Amino acid sequence: MKVLVICQYFFPEQFRVNDICFELAKEGNEVTVLTGLPNYPSGIVDKKYRGLKHRNEQINGVNVIRSSLIGRGKGVKKLALNYASFALTATCKALFLKKDFDLILVYQLSPVTMALPGILLKKITKKPLILYCHDLWPESIASAGISSNSKLYSILLKLSKWIYKSADKILTSSKLFEEYFKNTLDIHDSIIHLPVYAEALFENIKEVEHRDDTINLVFAGNIGEMQSVETIIYAANEIKEERNIRFHIVGDGSSRKKCEELVDSLLLNNVIFHGQHPITEMPKFYEMADAFLVTLKANKAISYTLPNKVQSYMAAGKPILGSIDGETNIVINEANCGLCSRAEDYQELALAIRKFATEKDNHHVYGENARRYYDNNFSKKVYMENLNNLLNKTILEGDGKVVQR
Repeated sequence: MKVLVICQYFFPEQFRVNDICFELAKEGNEVTVLTGLPNYPSGIVDKKYRGLKHRNEQINGVNVIRSSLIGRGKGVKKLALNYASFALTATCKALFLKKDFDLILVYQLSPVTMALPGILLKKITKKPLILYCHDLWPESIASAGISSNSKLYSILLKLSKWIYKSADKILTSSKLFEEYFKNTLDIHDSIIHLPVYAEALFENIKEVEHRDDTINLVFAGNIGEMQSVETIIYAANEIKEERNIRFHIVGDGSSRKKCEELVDSLLLNNVIFHGQHPITEMPKFYEMADAFLVTLKANKAISYTLPNKVQSYMAAGKPILGSIDGETNIVINEANCGLCSRAEDYQELALAIRKFATEKDNHHVYGENARRYYDNNFSKKVYMENLNNLLNKTILEGDGKVVQR
């Protein structure tokens, strides 16, 4: 297959779209990615890509075409410029792309407007368009503080409906997304649930034997407003007298500085920030973990989301402690792989951590359950088979021919 993937974010930014594209290319498919300039999560465009440098690259067999954008920086205005600049420049760049692809796949994170180049190319080439939704719009922006009664929300609702309805198929990373598409966006057809997998390096995490009774709890990923890492910090404050429990925050993002200041103001010495690390260095943090932490804000739309870190945690075969609603809460309880409290309820999270610390016999059971659930529901092998079948079927439906594999 010849697949054009459109996503505002790509390597060296750390998103699951990287590995999916690399796998498709490894299987012999011709993969081209139309993307932006790396600036996530720091908000500053990587020096390597400034001054019109490295606009065309080949990375692990994938052809990467980069469109200019304004770095996301800090603050709502700069973020809006970041979103708008990619939508504009990538749509213009799409006009000059080689049009020999079989299918367009938009890997849709925020913003939904990253799909605009794909819609234009669909109209020009008559090739099928699949939109792979990982972030619901306009609810994502509403959860960030934009009133659902505002004019801006109304405009984004109409725009989002039009974008989603322009796709031939919509893939969803979370089961609960379908509810939103049907009830809010009035989209009922061609919605397919396809949860992502974890990178292979998380499937071979070793057990680390502690020489003492320390319990290391690890949060790994973006430290943004939606992740509610403050909930972890307040929980750490609740149990700061428990000297054997340590909290490790691995990652970066717009709320990192605020979270570090909160730790300082509470005079906590049980919370350690490790900063951002490339994915190849992450196994050492996964190995140290006795359990993983996952949190999100208490927001209905956000609760529809299943953060990709959950699959990585499960692949590692370690327990998960959550302060989170919706899809993730359902998955943790369904898998019986840890303990889960309500989103943003730091006191409940602290109680769950205390309970976990005293039930050491359950740690291994939770870990085994996590890995079993991952193998049955999120394995890379099953995922790639399903994705290839979906892409091939869509091409067949689009032009009447099937790609022989």
